[in-house]
Amino acid sequence: MRMRSRKAAIVVAALGLAVAGTGLAATGAGATSVSAAPAGTCGAEQWVASWAASPTDASSFVDPSLGIIPERLTRQTLRTVITPHLSGSSARIHLSNRFGTSPLTFAHVTAARQQSGAAIGTPVEVTFGGAASVTVPAGQEIVSDPVALAVETFTPLTISMYLPATTSPPTRHWNANATSYYTRAGAGDLTIQTSDSRFTEKTLSWFYVSGLDVQASARSVVAFGDSITDGFVGGSPVSIPADKSVADKNGRYPDYLQRRVNAAGLPVSVVNAGIGSNQLLGTLISFAGPSGLSRFQADALDIPGVAGVLVLEGINDLGLGNGVTPQQITDAYTELITKAHAAGLKIWLGTITPAANAIVDGTFLAPNSENYRQQINTWVRTQTLADGVVDFDAAVRDPAKPSQLLPAYASPDNLHPSLAGYQEMAEAVSLDLLAATSC
Repeated sequence: MRMRSRKAAIVVAALGLAVAGTGLAATGAGATSVSAAPAGTCGAEQWVASWAASPTDASSFVDPSLGIIPERLTRQTLRTVITPHLSGSSARIHLSNRFGTSPLTFAHVTAARQQSGAAIGTPVEVTFGGAASVTVPAGQEIVSDPVALAVETFTPLTISMYLPATTSPPTRHWNANATSYYTRAGAGDLTIQTSDSRFTEKTLSWFYVSGLDVQASARSVVAFGDSITDGFVGGSPVSIPADKSVADKNGRYPDYLQRRVNAAGLPVSVVNAGIGSNQLLGTLISFAGPSGLSRFQADALDIPGVAGVLVLEGINDLGLGNGVTPQQITDAYTELITKAHAAGLKIWLGTITPAANAIVDGTFLAPNSENYRQQINTWVRTQTLADGVVDFDAAVRDPAKPSQLLPAYASPDNLHPSLAGYQEMAEAVSLDLLAATSC
């Protein structure tokens, strides 16, 4: 990729680029009690998202922290590892060819519990309209038949897929913060192989798998945003390489929130629709995914069993001298609120977290970013359009330097929180909001 300026080079270098997460909180964020809220139980079982990952792109690139993303896959088996948030005894699997340029055939798909690495327990066949093989048109996604698969919260599962022909660049979620595996080209169908032999290649991206639903008396809440929701932890002042030590720890802010939900006994799954480098209004670069406005329907409103959406996004729009104004951001928030309410859903807004001392998205490259962030946060805190507000800014800022993350909550890039910061963000969410949603 040709860089047109030093600033552009830093933009591409900062693969974790500002990420805004998600927000949920009522006035007085930080409350954790659910005693005053209705139990929020559900009646009949329905299909509810237990896990989700928003597809980002199908580009190929080499990143020292994520490994090689292959441009083509030929007669290979992929073994994607995901961690569900909601338990159930019957499941459905979503496969995506959203960014493919030609039809894509999955000749054989199985699901199983992960044992260790690419080693799995007994695989279960996954079918589509009763057939083992399915072809997904370019730009489309498909949902499997119900699968008799025991799904347990925070117990990793594997989805193994055999691609019998040479494919176009793979649709994937570029920053998974989780290790998945695949074979070398020509290895053939190894979807039922339980050992890890021949799954010699690793990636920190999720290929093709975009969702897992379970039958449950519950509902889902979508955490919608960018890399701060996606759980990126920058390993250097310019974000890359990513901190690989956080991989496979399920330390994203929605993960910590799910643990709180589970402890409170709420029938709610918190699914993650964050994309690293994503912008609310535009598209920074291919792997940043479509704009938040354009993907809101597919990645939030169409999620199975959705009852509410948590929005924290905009820091990437303000950074890097993009010329976006506070009014444009708040107008976009208003549009999201209108869409969510028209769909009968709750929607909550989060304040944008501080990053003034960050090289990427801070005042170093975007002198107006802190001033604009304060204007937007004031609007978020005082507006009455959304169903609640969570003050993520107040939760993780440094009291002595409120334009910056508290050092204990910051990763080395001073833009993305550390695992402790993500946990603090989850603690700032009032569970009363989630408890008040209905099926």
